[in-house]
Amino acid sequence: MSLIVGQLSDRLREVTREGRAVAQRSRFVDGLATGRLPLAAYAELAAQHWFVYETLELAAAAMTDDPIARHFVYPELFRIPALEADLRFLFGARWQSRISALPATTTYCTRIRSAAFDQATGYVAHHCTRYLGDLSGGQWLGQKLVEAYRLDRQGYRFFVFEGVDPPLFRARYRDQLNAVPWSRGERNAFLDEVAAAYRLNIRLLGDLEERWR
Repeated sequence: MSLIVGQLSDRLREVTREGRAVAQRSRFVDGLATGRLPLAAYAELAAQHWFVYETLELAAAAMTDDPIARHFVYPELFRIPALEADLRFLFGARWQSRISALPATTTYCTRIRSAAFDQATGYVAHHCTRYLGDLSGGQWLGQKLVEAYRLDRQGYRFFVFEGVDPPLFRARYRDQLNAVPWSRGERNAFLDEVAAAYRLNIRLLGDLEERWR
């Protein structure tokens, strides 16, 4: 277990540094950002996101009464409505019958169900891994996708957070993390779960890379 010294947001940055670098070097992400992959590859990413966020947002509903986790339930961040609009554009009206979870996605969702539905440390770990990523590197990727695939008003709503200022929200989120009254053991559990979430995300990108190489 890692020792907790200093602010939790600083330790979070340290724990996720390597995972963020690996994700940024993903050949699948680079292929999308540069438009080398077909639009169908982006559609597959959106489909896998739907499975992950469906599970995570069900966890949010389950944790609304938790004294810690409820402060990290932000309806303005929910991605399922945006993802479903994107999937209708990318796959058509019968999109649900045309998508399926990759093995890494199924593993990811299983981990969220086991860690985030009744443990505040697990819920917040998966929440911040996904949504803080969407509000930072996700904003870069969204803009690259719009440019590479000439998306015009449709197909990229996942990356658009209406009424949210990403830098301001990230700063507010870090302050909130620093204020959580967790014990050292709880903070370590949170950081361990964040590290696990990063590994699962990288494995998911690896499955997509294999599929679209």
